Amino acid sequence: MSLNDTPSAERVHIGFFGKRNAGKSSVVNAVTGQNIAIVSEVKGTTTDPVYKAMELLPMGPVMIIDTPGMDDIGELGALRMKKGLQVLNKTDVAVLVVDARLGKTKEDHELIEIFEKKKIRYITVFNKSDLCAAPVAAAKDELWVSAKTGENITALKEKIASLAAPEETKRRLVADLISPSDFVVLVVPIDRSAPKGRLILPQQQTIRDILEADAAAIVVKEYELRDTLKNLGKKPKIVITDSQVFARVSADTPKDILLTSFSILFARYKGKLETAAAGAKAIEQLKDGDAVLIAEGCTHHRQCEDIGTVKLPRWLKQHTGRDLKFEFTSGTEFPEDLSRFKMIVHCGGCMINEREMKYRIQCAQDQNVPITNYGILIAYMQGILKRSVEAFPSVALALEE
Repeated sequence: MSLNDTPSAERVHIGFFGKRNAGKSSVVNAVTGQNIAIVSEVKGTTTDPVYKAMELLPMGPVMIIDTPGMDDIGELGALRMKKGLQVLNKTDVAVLVVDARLGKTKEDHELIEIFEKKKIRYITVFNKSDLCAAPVAAAKDELWVSAKTGENITALKEKIASLAAPEETKRRLVADLISPSDFVVLVVPIDRSAPKGRLILPQQQTIRDILEADAAAIVVKEYELRDTLKNLGKKPKIVITDSQVFARVSADTPKDILLTSFSILFARYKGKLETAAAGAKAIEQLKDGDAVLIAEGCTHHRQCEDIGTVKLPRWLKQHTGRDLKFEFTSGTEFPEDLSRFKMIVHCGGCMINEREMKYRIQCAQDQNVPITNYGILIAYMQGILKRSVEAFPSVALALEE
């Protein structure tokens, strides 16, 4: 994927589910017009979720996910099904593929119950209609198709598009905080952990959102901020910083200029900012031996001063004075049982979609485990969290309570 492509986390995630040999992979190939998935008469050909980022008309950028059969057998089959069910945590639209000759089975009804419990919009597709003499009339959220002949595949794409329609209120990273012609200063450190030759995704997306709001983005390093503010000739509306230089940027930013971080913006964009802000306070209750989960939504090569595995644990121990135990997860891995943790610190979540981020937050809330994110926790430990959320009055007010 090139730097100009839509990030996977910003694409509509469409998951195809069903029993083995229902024709999931065939339907995926018919919908996409590509041989994305291997098709075979042998049950269990799809052994792991298959992801394909693409443009799918009339929807636009999507992430297609073909999953293993939900009736797999044996110990290995159980692991495959577990991987398939994990896909539901990031699925915006589910397509349940049923063999039209057999109709809905127990496994299909169980999947529908999961869709409804997780509030996932879905459609049931009866595949292999070409092998049925006289298909019965389909219900509202059902469609008879044939991946082999192409029957009703266009109708299926249109139905998926209608279910994936964007919400009336479009989420924005920062555009709703600024006006046309405003100046926004972004503080971007270029150190050993910075990727060579490019900006990280949160920085790219923030710049794009600023430009779409017809405002001006000014990007500086942390040691250039003071002189930049002095020489601008116009007060910027807001300063947005990388969390790792929060303290220095706060000291160099006048109090009459709003200040926040990329992590805080993403906590609002994909998660629940109020929950994350409140969760940061949990560090004051930590005791010797308490376990803290540090979770990241992506996998990457870790540097010697990696923020998740090195800096945050060090800062947490220094702030609390406690002998804490840390566990780390990355990518798609996130524990179902969180009961052993006294606190969860999550990254900004730029590489996972909104549904999965909110699923993780809800898991923590359901198990009464405080959850926050990197930038919010750093701001709290440095005593500048209240200032860092002044752009969000309801959150700032909640912190005072």
